[in-house]
Amino acid sequence: MVPEGWFVALAHRYPEVGERVVASVFRPPDYHVGMEPAPRQHPGSSPPTPAATDAFDGLAGVPDRFGRALRDLRISVTDRCNFRCPYCMPAEVFGRDFAFLPHDQVLSFEEITRLATLFLRLGVTKLRITGGEPLVRRDLPVLIGRLAALRTPQGSPVDLTLTTNGSALRALAGPLASAGLQRITVSLDSLDDAVFGSMNGVDFPVSRVLDGIGAARSAGLSPIKVNTVVRRGMNESSILPLVRWAREAGLILRFIEYMDVGHSNGWRLDDVVPADEIIAIIDAELPLEPMEANYRGEVAGRYRFRDGTGEVGVIASVSRPFCADCTRARLSAEGHLYTCLFAMSGVDLKTPLRAGESDEELEARIRSVWAARVDRYSELRSAATRDLPKVEMFALGG
Repeated sequence: MVPEGWFVALAHRYPEVGERVVASVFRPPDYHVGMEPAPRQHPGSSPPTPAATDAFDGLAGVPDRFGRALRDLRISVTDRCNFRCPYCMPAEVFGRDFAFLPHDQVLSFEEITRLATLFLRLGVTKLRITGGEPLVRRDLPVLIGRLAALRTPQGSPVDLTLTTNGSALRALAGPLASAGLQRITVSLDSLDDAVFGSMNGVDFPVSRVLDGIGAARSAGLSPIKVNTVVRRGMNESSILPLVRWAREAGLILRFIEYMDVGHSNGWRLDDVVPADEIIAIIDAELPLEPMEANYRGEVAGRYRFRDGTGEVGVIASVSRPFCADCTRARLSAEGHLYTCLFAMSGVDLKTPLRAGESDEELEARIRSVWAARVDRYSELRSAATRDLPKVEMFALGG
């Protein structure tokens, strides 16, 4: 059990969310039903009725029950991964005999492209390819080419990106860029081989990830972002070396608070290194100042170095929940739609798709799911939510 004192400290530091957290420490929250309105609404008011257009960011789209637009679709192309990171797919749980999805249960490239087209009709402007590890999916550049050819209803190209552990990037960066991939995010939790090996679970060397990043740069993928999950007792000592390296290399580094995604990673609140602590560590050596978000719904808090040489970000789902501006949906490899990273269930789109539903019927199905959305897990996180049967991150695409 997480000590109550941690929650009291959280309430003191983050009063806008801490009061609700402390209040719910010892009772399970009503996760999907009957949630109180999001903080931006008047206390006690009911969620607004979804409208045909959305004032969230001035663009047309489908609002959810709290007025949040659908702008980002994360598409998992596989539930398989060649790493065994303890915060996502710990080796002791997902060993050699673990039964991943049979190939015929995974969405085909044609099915993914069809569904992505429908999401664009509903306001999505960004597609992010994820996994598992997406680069283990055979012929991935073929899918990238199909998605790159899509256009929004306004005729604009889609913002197409991909998140990878970088292990196969040396071979695939060029073909992916040639197919139409625009930019990329690489996960790298340390520059120290021993630390990185313990965090990827298979002793994969740092040098090969760095080589992949170099290949991505040579292929013209830009910007290149690097994501680092920080877990207390494992890689806090890697924060400054990573910052120095990324700053020198001209990369955008983003630190991610260790999250309670899924229910197999043994998450404890004591293992979280909060955003404030991460920023303080960096600022003590390389002074920082806050930056404005690029757009409403951007998940990373951005900071620039005061000398003007680059920026760093922090994704702080635990200490600074951003549910009120979350615009992301997730399509799993088996064709289930999830409206929250911490979801306990999804909506099956594959079955009606394969049963012959029309585009109009499928679009209406997706619209109704998003319009009914009330997810705000991170604002309700407590000791009681830790053990909820949440879907594993590799299954729904982080």
